[in-house]
Amino acid sequence: MRCTTEARAAALHDIDRRRLRRRRLPNDDQQINFCSNDYLGLARDPEVAAAMASAARTQGAGAGASHLVSGHSAEHDALERELAEFTRRERALVFSTGYMANLGVLSALADRHDVLIGDELNHASLIDAARLTRSPYQHRYTHGDAAAAAELLRSSDESRGAFVITDGVFSMDGDLAPLTALAAAARAHQAWLVVDDAHGLGVVGAEGRGSCEFFGLSAQHVPVLIGTFGKALGTFGAFVAGDDDVIELLIQRARTYIYTTALPPAVAAATRHALNKLQHEQWRHEHLLSLVDHFRAGIRQRGLPVSDSSTPIQPLLLGGEDRALAASHRLAELGYRVTAIRPPTVPVGTSRLRITLSATHSVRQVDGLLTALEQVILDRLMGDQAAAGVVA
Repeated sequence: MRCTTEARAAALHDIDRRRLRRRRLPNDDQQINFCSNDYLGLARDPEVAAAMASAARTQGAGAGASHLVSGHSAEHDALERELAEFTRRERALVFSTGYMANLGVLSALADRHDVLIGDELNHASLIDAARLTRSPYQHRYTHGDAAAAAELLRSSDESRGAFVITDGVFSMDGDLAPLTALAAAARAHQAWLVVDDAHGLGVVGAEGRGSCEFFGLSAQHVPVLIGTFGKALGTFGAFVAGDDDVIELLIQRARTYIYTTALPPAVAAATRHALNKLQHEQWRHEHLLSLVDHFRAGIRQRGLPVSDSSTPIQPLLLGGEDRALAASHRLAELGYRVTAIRPPTVPVGTSRLRITLSATHSVRQVDGLLTALEQVILDRLMGDQAAAGVVA
């Protein structure tokens, strides 16, 4: 795009023409939020907030420098040890954001000579991380098709390093990656399996330890595990877990770790408290899963399109951008916040309501949402039929 007023105006006009302009809306406490990633309800937990406030009073509002200068605190150190224990890895390394963690992993471990194989619906940060390696040997396989990933590995030059890259739980569809098959294929070809489990940790698995726990996979199967604090843990930041050599390589090579200010110690303290609650307040996990079952049963009972997701992410595909926007606006009028997700976040023709459940929701609130969805979707369907001349 040229640096002219006309070019900028034309770009914005094109976004508007395609109904793709995004708008930020302040949280409205009058609406029940069904689009947050706060799966366990820890973002506003008073004890987690108190832990942050207490640490801020003694350690300040910020770290003051990068980890390798003077920003690494005792809180960071303790959090990394506790994350390593939680994920059953030798070490963990805290990053300032999940995006930076994903960019840092591939920048440190891969180069332009390596083969990079990723799911077509991977998170944008994984896609960008692969691009930044500038490797010409990049391939994307059909979503969830482990056999296709294995075939790409088989057909690759065996003299090159190889990486299989995937989300653990896909953020827009809520389904799980076929990690068992991907791990087997990666091990057979001595490839790295890199799993971003941002939406799995705290949610999936008997103890909420994530997708690896769910599939019974160890650090040998998944040598690079990435997680975030801004989802189930309710705070901010991210981490990478792996063996000692993997983490040491990241400390020495990951530019997004080396050249940025460390996460505030107070955020690390709050995250430690949230991690402790995740492990000891099992009712959060159990209640969340019961809500997922209740919601899915209610969707089926009402004849609305149900997804294949068994996680708190429950997408309702509506197709066009206008339909998704109209449904989101109508739900807001009824007191429910559910954001419309449109391209380029999802493929063209798959705009949706991305409904997410939280341990803070009650069965009554979920039932209210189900009733509202039935009204909104069926009203829209009747309107579409009328416009097409199907009904008077």
